[in-house]
Amino acid sequence: MSLFPTQMRPLPYRKPTEGRDYWVIDDALSDPMAVRERCLARTDWEYGFPTTGEVWPGMRTMPALELDELGAIEAQVRQATGAKKLWVGETEAGQKLNHNCVQVVGAVEGAVKPHTDSLNLCRYAAVLYLNPAVPDSCGTSFFRQRMPNGQLGGNMVAPPHRNLVDALGNRFVMPNAFVEDVRVAHRFNRLLVYKANIVHSASAYWGLEDMASKRMTAVFFWMA
Repeated sequence: MSLFPTQMRPLPYRKPTEGRDYWVIDDALSDPMAVRERCLARTDWEYGFPTTGEVWPGMRTMPALELDELGAIEAQVRQATGAKKLWVGETEAGQKLNHNCVQVVGAVEGAVKPHTDSLNLCRYAAVLYLNPAVPDSCGTSFFRQRMPNGQLGGNMVAPPHRNLVDALGNRFVMPNAFVEDVRVAHRFNRLLVYKANIVHSASAYWGLEDMASKRMTAVFFWMA
């Protein structure tokens, strides 16, 4: 695997298309404000960057949703995607992704970081927007490669690769190695579901000192 930060393999490309690669479900929760208020009242947060040396930003805790709320979300995801069954992936060593996790990230805590989710643990991922005061621009974006010669490349991890680092052949790429392709706007109580092998990131973060002002989301990761 190369360590030279301008080298990366080209990825396959498919234009992210609603209904095939991602699904937008508005009014996902029956009482989203109750969920938000419950999350704001939590005191059991883990802290990431810049409070600690963790690479992930802001603060997070689990679970975001209670079992009945999660069940209602999963029913909508199955209906949208056509998946007959959803479950949380786990390695033989017990490793899992932070499924049903609420994240609170302010404008100076997070940055746009194009990535994919591990195909060993996740086929579908989803983000549920839980702050009614965050602007449209703080949704989720899908990205494609920008090669060193300026040519646009691909956007998805395909077998036999299971994560973006393996697919690119490099852990270190230039800061402008990806360019935004499609953006889905932030909407309170919107659930965005997408295939986990497509390069994606939060479009932007929001809010300063007050936790209630920051971008609050719940994230989910399913095998299917």
